[in-house]
Amino acid sequence: MSSEANLLPLIIEPEQLAEQLHEPSLLIIDVPLRAESYTEGHVPGAVFLDKARLMRGSGEVPCLEPTVEQLSALFSELGLTRDTHVVAYDDEGGGWAGRLLWTLELIGHTRYSYLNGGIHAWRQDGLAVSTEPSEPTPGEYEAEILHPEAAIDRIELTERLGKRGFAIWDARSPAEYRGEKGENRQLGHIPGAVNMEWTRAMDPERGLRIRDYAELITELEALGLTPDMEVATHCQSHHRSGFTWLVGRALGFEKIRGYAGSWKEWGNRDDTPIET
Repeated sequence: MSSEANLLPLIIEPEQLAEQLHEPSLLIIDVPLRAESYTEGHVPGAVFLDKARLMRGSGEVPCLEPTVEQLSALFSELGLTRDTHVVAYDDEGGGWAGRLLWTLELIGHTRYSYLNGGIHAWRQDGLAVSTEPSEPTPGEYEAEILHPEAAIDRIELTERLGKRGFAIWDARSPAEYRGEKGENRQLGHIPGAVNMEWTRAMDPERGLRIRDYAELITELEALGLTPDMEVATHCQSHHRSGFTWLVGRALGFEKIRGYAGSWKEWGNRDDTPIET
């Protein structure tokens, strides 16, 4: 890998990526909410990833992280290698891209970046898009969960409730948080969780880029979330919270963890404590 691609920061701007497009070690992945977004125009050289591949897709909690067999198959198809630097983006300000980067963190592949604002910022900056699909070069990849601490499950979350230095960032809408909206057996939120809807961390004037870091840190601190804390973030399926996990990482929250089961799991059980 060239030293330049190795130096790509966690959050990269469209013009930075545009300068690196021909770097052979880059794997640019478009994981859009709307599949048509890719065919309408994508970053040149980007490969398409179906967002459903980032979830297990079966069982009582289909939004859990995929099995290692599923992850091995996925990253083999994408041609991931130890030297690959992944740049992820989407068409919605970072939810599915964040979920992809969180998945890479889980398997210990830490060479990754997020294209700030995704395709919206790329287009806003007047950069060329391609409508020609790019095919990945498949390989053999054996996934292992090397960084399990990037995730937190329901059992550990239950044990940590109310503990000093531990907090929960609920990325859902205020109506879901208050228990006024939802399709689960139980509505409301995890006791002690604080609510900042995921879209509040995006700047709609700047192509859905992440908002000013100092402002975000101030707002999160006002909610009781500080970078020194261990923070679990969730939504309904760890899609919206894929973005809040990523934002936390960008802001220096080193102990931010994704709860993949999210409200899909928590709100459909009888033994989970709930507040409204």
